Amino acid sequence: MKSKAKPRTPNDTDLIFSTSQWLPAPLEETFAFFGEARNLERITPPFLRFRIMTPGAIEMRPGALIDYQLRVRGVPVRWQTEITDWNPPNSFTDVQLRGPYRKWVHQHTFCSENGGTRVEDTIHYLVPGGTLIDRLIIRPDLRRIFGYRRIKIEELFGDS
Repeated sequence: MKSKAKPRTPNDTDLIFSTSQWLPAPLEETFAFFGEARNLERITPPFLRFRIMTPGAIEMRPGALIDYQLRVRGVPVRWQTEITDWNPPNSFTDVQLRGPYRKWVHQHTFCSENGGTRVEDTIHYLVPGGTLIDRLIIRPDLRRIFGYRRIKIEELFGDS
């Protein structure tokens, strides 16, 4: 599936999915974990069969491209994202260039809070089929994926 996502910045017509999680780890350590692209494989549910296809080390910076292969409801999908914003240790943004969504802008933010780090994910996205497909398929899938991610991150960083 190929995306024709334009514009690539958030706007008022986007669907929005967001999560927040507190981790008992310092800001720099938390950002370093999330800023290592290959760690995404560690926190993605096995049912997606997610693999990073970009060879070698991935230097995270604006313009970095990352290629993935996964299965969405059993259908093989190739996905490519670009890092459009890189602001260690506070935030970074990845934008889908090719993949299953009409638009995907994923903002990752990190801030020190109560001796640990607050991790927030905000995704501005659009899907083929609009809000009906989102309500019936996409949003439940995102809740399941990020629910799994929350549990794996708690295992890696300790209970939050």
